[in-house]
Amino acid sequence: MEKAPVSIAIIAKNEEKRLPECLASAAFAAEIIVLDDMSTDRTVEIAEQAGAKVFQRAMDIEGRHRNYAYSLATQPWVFSLDADERITPELAREIAEVVNRPTDPNTCYCMPVKTFIGTDWIKGGGYYPAPKTRLFKKGQFRYEEARVHPRMIYEGTCGSLKGDLLHYSSPSWETWLAKFNRETGLEAEKWIKDGRKVGPWRVLRKAASRFLKYYFQKDGIKNGYTGFFMSFMHSTYQIITYAKYRELKAKNAAK
Repeated sequence: MEKAPVSIAIIAKNEEKRLPECLASAAFAAEIIVLDDMSTDRTVEIAEQAGAKVFQRAMDIEGRHRNYAYSLATQPWVFSLDADERITPELAREIAEVVNRPTDPNTCYCMPVKTFIGTDWIKGGGYYPAPKTRLFKKGQFRYEEARVHPRMIYEGTCGSLKGDLLHYSSPSWETWLAKFNRETGLEAEKWIKDGRKVGPWRVLRKAASRFLKYYFQKDGIKNGYTGFFMSFMHSTYQIITYAKYRELKAKNAAK
């Protein structure tokens, strides 16, 4: 079977358990690149055995790290994949169709993402279809160099694919909450770096607005307790980040 002219760029750190299935889902691609963040388990060995090109770089800033992975690609199209994600057969077929076209009017493509925490598929609260842009022409797409939630930068139009990208976000709710705690800390640092002026009333208004948006407008209400919880955490993200932001500002002022 002829491989599709696309580079799958995977970033990974200590992913020996999840990486094999991730690599298997990318087997249709002409090139698989794994950018390893100095793993101490069998991540590198597993990637090499699967035929991937392996590079190592310590993660510093997420956007910069991802951009470096994309720069290693040799194919005309790049698909950005994380080790906790899987490309479904339907999505693989659509990707192959796009990258095999002689010309394509779009710079990039987004696709729906099915997110799982443990065995729970998070359907409501804005979690599905929650399209993400992952397929793009080499050299025409990059992320801002931010440590958390970097913005996409590209010119031109973005098309849409229908096949799902599976995202196994966390193996349990406990690990998801630990990730949530880490990301609110990084977000607070970003607020400080950007010089944002954030006050308590603005944060509370935004938190309330987020809950209403994700619970009612984005169908969290249809996903039972899980939908309520995820909508609540969307709003709590702002409040917890603000608490850490205040703490960082106080520490900086005391220096």
